[in-house]
Amino acid sequence: MLPQKIRVIGAGLAGCEAAHFLANKGVAVELYEMRPRTQTEAHQTADFAELVCSNSFKSLSPATAPGIMKREMEMLGSLSLACAREAAIGAGEALGVDRDRFSAAMTKAIRNHPLITVKEEEVHSLPDEDGMITILATGPLTSPALSESLRKRTGSDHFYFYDAISPIVDASSLDRSIIFAANRYGKQTRSLDQMFPSAQTGEAAAAEPALATEAAPAADAPAGEVAPGADYLNCPMNKEEYDLFMKELLRGERVEAKSFERVKHFEGCMPIEEMADRGHETLRFGPMKPVGLDDPRTGRYPYAAVQLRPENESKTAYNLVGFQTKLKYGEQARIFKLIPGLAEVEFLRMGSMHRNTFVDSPRVLNLDLSLKSARHILLAGQITGVEGYMESASIGILAGIFALARLQQRPIPDPPASSALGALLGHVRNTRNPDFQPSGINFGLFEDSNFTEALEALRARFKKKIPKDERRKAMGEVCLKAAEEYAARVRAF
Repeated sequence: MLPQKIRVIGAGLAGCEAAHFLANKGVAVELYEMRPRTQTEAHQTADFAELVCSNSFKSLSPATAPGIMKREMEMLGSLSLACAREAAIGAGEALGVDRDRFSAAMTKAIRNHPLITVKEEEVHSLPDEDGMITILATGPLTSPALSESLRKRTGSDHFYFYDAISPIVDASSLDRSIIFAANRYGKQTRSLDQMFPSAQTGEAAAAEPALATEAAPAADAPAGEVAPGADYLNCPMNKEEYDLFMKELLRGERVEAKSFERVKHFEGCMPIEEMADRGHETLRFGPMKPVGLDDPRTGRYPYAAVQLRPENESKTAYNLVGFQTKLKYGEQARIFKLIPGLAEVEFLRMGSMHRNTFVDSPRVLNLDLSLKSARHILLAGQITGVEGYMESASIGILAGIFALARLQQRPIPDPPASSALGALLGHVRNTRNPDFQPSGINFGLFEDSNFTEALEALRARFKKKIPKDERRKAMGEVCLKAAEEYAARVRAF
């Protein structure tokens, strides 16, 4: 029998989830984190699970794949979601968090756990077999030395893509006489518990769930005032303003990758200037789409619009939604100040770009996420080829479950194929795809064969084409039922 202790390297979302799950099961955990002694090109604090990109955890709707997956994660006692409840801020139908409060809550929960020992030191190479299971959860910004050690272990080069970050601006520098507050289609902010009822088990984090901004009666606010119940600020553009912005955006100087690297961007985090390269109207049907955003001054939506999402509960800072960029800093200031309402804006953080690393998981990992070349090492998080905060956290939970099963000499407790977690794990294991690329959770990962009974019932009901919303709702119900049974199995460990 292996000793009841597990080593986790990396205190990001995945590492914290794995460590927390195992510690709650009575397993002692050694958690290694190189920050703050050694920082990465994107991190800025010493806190665990720092959110370096967006502060959104995507949709809460039970009719979306991200919403389904969050419910499944909470059934398994997700620490990330417990802390997200504590740090939640209004973000429409999405789960937005105050990034500083969130990371502080994660750090507190981990450091205060009696079975987790935090070691603030850099791990330069993968440990040899020493009788202790290791979970590698160092994320896409794995240090060069550890990345090289992993390359040698797998016998193949890592894959990579470039990730871009949106700018953050000071709320006090915004021109509220131009900018208006509104959620798309006038949707009012609801409390977090209304959108996402708690499904926490007794093994969840100790933090009490906190509500997001309460809903307010629908009402248009005069220009320059924040509408009650609205989370987003909107910068409207007419055609002339949009044309000028596009002209300057395409002319802007960009940070170039190293000459020997081919620049590859993750589609879900494409720099705004790269999207602009695809055509003059691309942004109007993407991050700058105006539909559903009625300007109270005109009574209709503008030609284009830039949305600003709050960074914290007090709304003293906002990020430019969808404005990931690799423009040089000076160019960002020049070009983004052309956006109506941002002429005098103060940037708290400029947009930037960094290189993300991941492995060819279907070919280098076993079914339990362990390396084929070193079975005592399991991988977790974004380095496995999933994309997104909650996706990384969910693979961290699964790595913790698989490591516990290894300790207890149990078979691999796979999540059901008819669950969002099962679908995401299926992507990581998909050997049929010769060109493995990162993916977030989406309905394209779900196999219809796992939902046969539910889909046949819908076909009988609708005769012709099944409405998309009905289809997704039915699939979600199947997922959650399967996930409940899986969570019960895991709790029995």
